[in-house]
Amino acid sequence: MPIGEVLAVTIDCADPASLARFWMAVAGGEIDPRTESGDWVALRHVPILGNLGFQKVPESKAVKNRVHLDVEVADMGSAVAAAVSAGATVNGTTVEEPTNWFTVLLDPEGNEFCLVVRRR
Repeated sequence: MPIGEVLAVTIDCADPASLARFWMAVAGGEIDPRTESGDWVALRHVPILGNLGFQKVPESKAVKNRVHLDVEVADMGSAVAAAVSAGATVNGTTVEEPTNWFTVLLDPEGNEFCLVVRRR
């Protein structure tokens, strides 16, 4: 039996509202109006995750993330283009693995994430 249940994945950032809007475009969900403040914004109803939070911190990102989000997409080319249009930056080429293809991108604050097309 686990100690508890995961409530949310939370991303430290400089601008919670802006980053929440970016991630809403990438992963879905909606801003929970009860959480909108200068220090915290949460997306609710994010497919698979449930809640995705954005917490203001004073320091900027300095090294590679130890945890990142993988976002499954149907078409890599159009998904990369849409993510870049929303504010992402491509951080490498598409890599082919036995189970999928992935491309690493950076969100507007430099946090890594992957767009993934799974082999069926």
